[in-house]
Amino acid sequence: MTRTVFEKADVIPLVAEVFRELGYEGASMSKITERTKLSKGSLYHFFPGGKEEMAAEILAHIDNWFVSNVFEPLERDEPHAAIQNMWREVDAYFRSGQRICLIGAFALDETRDRFASRIRLYFRRWIDACCAALVRAGASIEAAARLSEETIGRIQGALLLSRALNDETVFERTLTALAERVQKFHEAPPPD
Repeated sequence: MTRTVFEKADVIPLVAEVFRELGYEGASMSKITERTKLSKGSLYHFFPGGKEEMAAEILAHIDNWFVSNVFEPLERDEPHAAIQNMWREVDAYFRSGQRICLIGAFALDETRDRFASRIRLYFRRWIDACCAALVRAGASIEAAARLSEETIGRIQGALLLSRALNDETVFERTLTALAERVQKFHEAPPPD
């Protein structure tokens, strides 16, 4: 039986989970309709451009969430509070490591070429926002940039490892260790 939806905003999370589970290439229209319980007509009503438009809308949705909940707070709020907020929001969004980063997953396969600009901007903004908070907390730009890259890279790696091992404690331990490292770093930034 097909599901009734009234807004595109209701459809995006449903389709996103199919892409998370099957990847872009594996998410055929028939698989998307089967798993979301939405008719092809409903899907094409919301996404006339088909699967590529769905993926673009999902990436925009994810990016908007991160802008509001992680990037902008890092860029504007008191740095210590903003960094603490990042740990909480990232843990909640990725469900303590049980939910993959769809943008990261798209970066790993041939889908990257279709959405290269959006993927690059997402990661660049996260790194830059984290760096900005660390600089406002007193770190040098160079040291903050290195730690920001390492932080985002370790979060992404922990998501992959946690999912591969089916062990959410990997992600939890990584976030805890990163939070401790970043806290020590901006309490007393290391010399460059």
